[in-house]
Amino acid sequence: MRVHVAASAVLFMMVALVSAPWLRSADMEVPHFNSAPPAKSDKLPPILTKDQLWGNNATHPYQIHAYELAAKIPKVLYQQPCYCHCDRSMGHNSLHSCFSGMHGAQCTTCMQELYYTYTMYKKGKTPRQIRTGIIKGDWQSIDLDKVLSID
Repeated sequence: MRVHVAASAVLFMMVALVSAPWLRSADMEVPHFNSAPPAKSDKLPPILTKDQLWGNNATHPYQIHAYELAAKIPKVLYQQPCYCHCDRSMGHNSLHSCFSGMHGAQCTTCMQELYYTYTMYKKGKTPRQIRTGIIKGDWQSIDLDKVLSID
């Protein structure tokens, strides 16, 4: 009898853990992005220039370099989510928002995603294909200490 009770308890716990609502929490949702480029009539906020970065926002060369690359692909960035979840905390609507302000220089996630996006774009990937890689977490392999050769 005890074996049946113990087995039932273990089975119950396994089912509860696998189907738990907290496993489908907001942290697992894809952050906000735009599924298409902006309309021709829409004007995106400009990406900051290196002259606008100062203090801790320009301590590392890869911070400045990230903004230079971001300025080359603003419409692609507009179509990418940002997994630092700045859409919730700062109201950003895509990875582009991170680089139209200082946030991109302060956030490792944003910079890794930017370098991943730029590299994939240069390899001929579409914004949708890049987004798929970002959602899978491929951007996490980017080493910021080795990105200055990307261009």
